[in-house]
Amino acid sequence: MRFSLRQLTIPVAFTLALVVPFTVTLLLTDSVSAVSKSPAKPAPPRMHRLVLPINSDDPTTMRALISTALNLPKYFQERNEPFTIEVVAYNLGVHMLRTDTSPVKDLLRVVRAVNPNIRFVVCEATKLGMERAEGHPITLIDNVDLVPSGPGRIIELQEDGWSYIRS
Repeated sequence: MRFSLRQLTIPVAFTLALVVPFTVTLLLTDSVSAVSKSPAKPAPPRMHRLVLPINSDDPTTMRALISTALNLPKYFQERNEPFTIEVVAYNLGVHMLRTDTSPVKDLLRVVRAVNPNIRFVVCEATKLGMERAEGHPITLIDNVDLVPSGPGRIIELQEDGWSYIRS
């Protein structure tokens, strides 16, 4: 049986129709694109963030808050996970951070020495109300920031994903 040129042309044409685009694609693409990429680096541990509100002038409540602020960071440090705390004082809790009325002033120095990254903030509205009621300026311990509203600050932190523990 003899093959005609026409019978031979059709299979050759189909073969070329498949092989030529495949070959051109391989030539035009980077040869390493088919190689699997190196494994992705593990994501860094997420930042744990906690807001601790204080709205009571009870020394026991203040000491419990300080205990949490001292011990909880240790837990995450042992796991090599970053952790930050913001203590928000409002209403009667402002007494915790006042130089003249704080029953835990000495403990706060320990907290600062052990973990200087803890941020302390005071509700400015409460502070101004105390100053009006007492008739003199109120002095806060060192490195305390003022926020316009303590409860407002807590809400902002929660909306930003901070955890919240009631005192």
